[in-house]
Amino acid sequence: MQFVDYVKVHVKAGDGGRGCVSFRREKYVPKGGPDGGDGGRGGHVIFRATEGLGTLLDLRYKRHYRAQRGQHGRGKNMHGRDGQDLIVPVPVGTVIRDAHTGQLIADLDEDGKEAVVARGGRGGLGNAHFATPTRQAPRFAQPGEPGQERELIVELKLLADVGLIGLPNAGKSTLLSVVSAARPKIAPYPFTTLRPVLGMVKVEELGSFVLADIPGLIEGAHKGAGLGFQFLRHVERCKLLLHLVDVSEAAPQEPVEALQKINRELSLYSPLLSEKPQVVVATKLDVASPERLRQIQRHCQQGGIDFFAISAVRKEGLRELLQHVARRLKAP
Repeated sequence: MQFVDYVKVHVKAGDGGRGCVSFRREKYVPKGGPDGGDGGRGGHVIFRATEGLGTLLDLRYKRHYRAQRGQHGRGKNMHGRDGQDLIVPVPVGTVIRDAHTGQLIADLDEDGKEAVVARGGRGGLGNAHFATPTRQAPRFAQPGEPGQERELIVELKLLADVGLIGLPNAGKSTLLSVVSAARPKIAPYPFTTLRPVLGMVKVEELGSFVLADIPGLIEGAHKGAGLGFQFLRHVERCKLLLHLVDVSEAAPQEPVEALQKINRELSLYSPLLSEKPQVVVATKLDVASPERLRQIQRHCQQGGIDFFAISAVRKEGLRELLQHVARRLKAP
């Protein structure tokens, strides 16, 4: 299934029904007086977070959403029926903004959470409301108010406790596949992962957490280079980042240089991302260059950064790493 996490949509709430101009007409009852009913309220457009959805694909193929209008009022003080609300299901973690002002409208970060993104128009009052001792036969009523209409930007930001970041082929997908039941695509070429992948990691006696494999970043990602620009938004919700660095003999870059490049991209995209706590993880320990391993370890010790070295293939160092992550997530 195609992964879609950014869509622009148009929503239109229902217009309110107009009030009725009517007079009571009954045998033997002269001048029965006004009895026009009120119009019904227009339906709202409501976005609802729904567990089980993992993409905004449905919104990509249907960009316009219109709620039902309210019915008009009728005689004999009969009020028009309210328009039916339009419920639009979206994945948990969806953020909705006004497309013109950028104002945050809602952050649907819990299953079942709802947000009224466009309010239906109020129904007009019938002429029965306007009768007075000096105006006993009003021949007018209120029109219904138009429903709210707006352009929205809908973004999906994955709800993960821990995000895996690093250059392409740093070993993120391999690590996720070993420590969870997730099965991301793994291959020895750049940009194997084309969409974020989530996995649940269970740590004995320390509970569990959600781990996200974020597609590989490259230099210039904050400007749109590579794939990283599309998926940096998913890092924003993570409480902790595991920064994977390839220390193998075949790694195309020195580990410290690779580490600094990715951190630079995070800070250029959003200063808040650069402030998120990180754990540096040297990967591919089974084919590591001793010099490169010492280099990144020394750099982390000097900077006071938590450091671990692992081999996902041989499952070396994984237990210690996962326990450390679980403890950090539980810490206040």
